[in-house]
This record gives sequence, C-alpha cells and structure tokens, in this order.
Amino acid sequence: MNLPNKLTMFRIFMIPVFMLLVIFRGATGGYTAPTGIMAGQTVSWLQVIAMVVFAVASATDWLDGHIARANNLVTNFGKFADPLADKMLTMTAFIFLVSLNLAPAWVVAIIVCRELAVTGLRLIVVENDGEVIAAKMPGKIKTTAQMLAIIFLLLGDPFYIGTVLLYIALIFAIYSGYDYFHSSWSVFKGSM
Repeated sequence: MNLPNKLTMFRIFMIPVFMLLVIFRGATGGYTAPTGIMAGQTVSWLQVIAMVVFAVASATDWLDGHIARANNLVTNFGKFADPLADKMLTMTAFIFLVSLNLAPAWVVAIIVCRELAVTGLRLIVVENDGEVIAAKMPGKIKTTAQMLAIIFLLLGDPFYIGTVLLYIALIFAIYSGYDYFHSSWSVFKGSM
C-alpha cells in the first residue's frame, strides 16, 4: 500500500476517534464561547480535541491527493477510497453537529443528498464510459468550505464564521451538483 492510500486509511480510522471525542465531550471542562451559536456556553476540551482530529484528518484529504498526483501513485483503490473517506468523515461530523444543535438539519440534509446523488452519478458514468468524473473547482470549494465550517462549528462558531462557511458550502453543493449532472446528462439518454 502506497503512502497516499495509507493516508486515506488513516483518515478512515480517525472517524471513530472523532466520534468518541464528540460523544464524551462533556467529560471535561472547557472554555466559554464568547460569541456565535454557543455564546455563553461551555465548549469542552474534548470537543476542541475532536476539532483538531477532524482538522488533521481533513488535511490528509489534500495531502494524499497531492502526493499521489506528484509521484504518479494514483491507484484504483485511491480513486475509490479517497472520496469515500472524505464523505464518511464530513457526513459523520455533520450528523454530530446536527445532534449538538450546531448546524441546521435541513442544510445538512441537502448536502448529504447532493453527496449521494453525485456519488451515484459517478458510478453510472464509470459503468457507461469507463471514466471517473474528476472533481471540479466548485466541488473543491464546497469541500473546503464544508471542512472549515465543521472546524469553526466545533469550536462554538466564534463570530458565526462556521455558519457563513456552512451556507457557502450549501450554495456550492447545489451548484456543483447541478454542474455534474448537467455535464453528464448524456448517460441518461434513452433510459428514461
């Protein structure tokens, strides 16, 4: 297994660590959020550590792709596992943010539905054309905004930065989802 694929597996293994930290976040003291959604409430140290774990795992999303492309280490496993690991990590974080009342469920539902739809589209395109749909810039902006939103939301959303980033992610989720389907609509011709 090459280094990019090891980084992808590391990201997957960090998901249960992240989950446990968020689940047991109330077991320690913390700091009082001065502004944002949690203004006046305590943000626990375990929640801060969960944010660090999420941030490190998110950084591996960029790092594994960069190393794979720079060193010609792109593999079928990496093409499959990298986007899956990204979605598993972010969707897990979003579910926990909704349960903590740190993110609106309707926003997360739209983002999750977009992820499922685009993943399904990618499978159909691969099956019909044998090509993997590469990530486009709007999708990359969506992913970056999502990950940064989650980081700020886990910190109690100081100055509503996480909320703004979450809505930016929502806009780019909708736009990039439309873009993917618009550019690949030919795979549905004759099948409806």
